[in-house]
Amino acid sequence: MSRPGRSASLPPPGHTAPEPLEPVDGLVVHHRNRSGAVRDFDFAALPGTDELRRSLAVLFAARSRGWGSHASAEKVFRQVRVFAVFLSEQNRPLSDLDVLSASAVDAWWLALKSNQGGRETFLHVSALLQEDARLREGRVAQALARRVPRLPAEAESYEAAELDGIKACARRQFRAAWLRIRENADLLHQWENSGFAPGTPENSLGKALDLIARTGDLPRYGNGNVRAWAERAVGGSSPEVTWKRLFLDRMEATALGVLLMAEFGWNLAVIDVMPTPRATPDPGADGHPTYKIQAWKYRGKRFEAENVTDTGAGSPGRLITQALEATRFARTLAHELAPEVDRFIAWRPHSIGWPPIKHERLTAVGPLRFGVDRADAVRWGKLSGTGSPFRRGRRTVVVDRGEPAQHSQDTHERRYVLPDKRVQREAAPIVAAGAAAALRHARRTVRLAAQLVDKRSPGHGETATADCSDAFTGPAPLPGGGCGASFLLCLGCENARVHADHHPRLALLHQALTNARSAVPTPAWESRWGDSFARLEDLRRKVGDPIWQEARARISDRDRAIVDDLLNGDLAL
Repeated sequence: MSRPGRSASLPPPGHTAPEPLEPVDGLVVHHRNRSGAVRDFDFAALPGTDELRRSLAVLFAARSRGWGSHASAEKVFRQVRVFAVFLSEQNRPLSDLDVLSASAVDAWWLALKSNQGGRETFLHVSALLQEDARLREGRVAQALARRVPRLPAEAESYEAAELDGIKACARRQFRAAWLRIRENADLLHQWENSGFAPGTPENSLGKALDLIARTGDLPRYGNGNVRAWAERAVGGSSPEVTWKRLFLDRMEATALGVLLMAEFGWNLAVIDVMPTPRATPDPGADGHPTYKIQAWKYRGKRFEAENVTDTGAGSPGRLITQALEATRFARTLAHELAPEVDRFIAWRPHSIGWPPIKHERLTAVGPLRFGVDRADAVRWGKLSGTGSPFRRGRRTVVVDRGEPAQHSQDTHERRYVLPDKRVQREAAPIVAAGAAAALRHARRTVRLAAQLVDKRSPGHGETATADCSDAFTGPAPLPGGGCGASFLLCLGCENARVHADHHPRLALLHQALTNARSAVPTPAWESRWGDSFARLEDLRRKVGDPIWQEARARISDRDRAIVDDLLNGDLAL
């Protein structure tokens, strides 16, 4: 069986990767991402001596060969800048890395350790510095290699009602767009099959829809207004009656992304670049299409496949079917303009004259845009009043699903479940119930230590709950002699003797503790009387219910007074 994903194609023969470091002065690093785009990082802009900046540039260039995105390179470059600024602010700024001391590294760590962002900066830059041969030994190497644990994450998933509200908002927006596109697609299909007579309004509308499908817009005058015949055909010039008849707009595409996140637990980066799902050639005997979906796994640098079946309304596969229908015309036009492009989420901006936001990935072809990025999510959150839902929403889906999604079981538990505030709140009563059950189980192991005898021995002293055969070797001997333990502990002492005369009083005590259980908070009751109650239960089992019931009939006023004093604390309870 082959491993998941597909390997990248090999470069042409004779290909050599360009050197990442500019050979002129050694201070400019050219980073090439996985798409072949190049971005420059100028270390001359950092503070410090030329020797220090060149050393940092060399380390950065060597490590940058393993970064597939400009975002990774930009992040580390910002962190290196933080390090360079720190060194420049010292009383004796460093001339180069060979004079970097362990005390300076320790001081830098102390300045960064208070927040997770600072810890990540230290972790990444120290890994960079450890590649320098001059810093691989001694106390400096030890200081750079220190363990950097993560701080507790302040993460909280949505409550069920909150996520349901977000999904409902996204579903309303996307469904309205899907119905609009499907209705106009049916009109276009009828026009293509000569379903409308020439000269009729329906025929003019079909002609206009054909132009929208093939170009992404209607013909316009030089001032940007829709041409008169097209405006008459579609009934206006607004986006709702022109290009939006066959294309999603930015926020509708984002709503689709929200639904994909909520249904499958995909993060924004996966949804952003996802290729078009493909239906299997054979839908099976039931006719339900099954789609093969490829999700790009950045850490593994490969696609992971997932099969989803459309089994009807409400199924995950039904969302894929509707998404394919809603993006059909945008994807077809994109393929005609750039056949190599394969992106699931394609949409049209309201103003195609504006240049797309600069990204290291492909975001635009002709009048079309692709994917959903963070800016789209923030905008959708503001307009919907829900806030950007992707990060927190995915956390909710992953936590509620109870199993990993595109990550390991360890990551699932350590990064998603355990630090989640909602999970902690919901787990509190479960943990408390488990602890109470464990305590009850432990109570059941508490046994009566006092010995059962037939009658009182003349040499034994009487206590409130039993007779004592030896007060000097009890569990709490007093300095002057005797026992200082509570009378309730007598039943747990091997020196105690219990006979029939004690049974009425102990039966009354058992009943009183049972009644107190409903009036006193459980933790307080367990702490004060739990062990005593367990020993009384053990005594009741040992003597048997008939004797226990007979003892209850013999309860005297003296027994009641003693039990009241025991529970009120008047007998040094």
